Amino acid sequence: MDTLLKQQGLFLACYRFVTGLLFACHGAATLFNVLGGPQGPAPSFGQWPGWWAAVIELVAGTLVVLGVATRAAAVICSGTMAYAYFVVHQPQALFPIENGGEKAALFCWGFLLIAVFGPGRWALSTRLTPARALAHEKA
Repeated sequence: MDTLLKQQGLFLACYRFVTGLLFACHGAATLFNVLGGPQGPAPSFGQWPGWWAAVIELVAGTLVVLGVATRAAAVICSGTMAYAYFVVHQPQALFPIENGGEKAALFCWGFLLIAVFGPGRWALSTRLTPARALAHEKA
């Protein structure tokens, strides 16, 4: 168990990286018709909320991957997915399994977890700011 606790930062970094990468890929697929393209019809430039959600997914997901402004980006990602769930999915049925909102719910709670725990010591921000790196070494 001590070994797992010692590697907690590494596991947090892996979780942050994978979650942010999946989110950023979703945004890139929607905006640039890559990686299998958008799920559903592609939104036109500036169209609310689809195009703006894709921009948030790409930009904020990339920030989370890098570990730069991670808490703020994760809160924005979480809020975006909460909006998607309650506006798009929840009116169809209460539970995510019934309304197709599983991904929105998982991303929402996953990014909230990242916002609460922060980026960890493996984030780029800890390498750019020596005081943050020192604080993570003491923790």
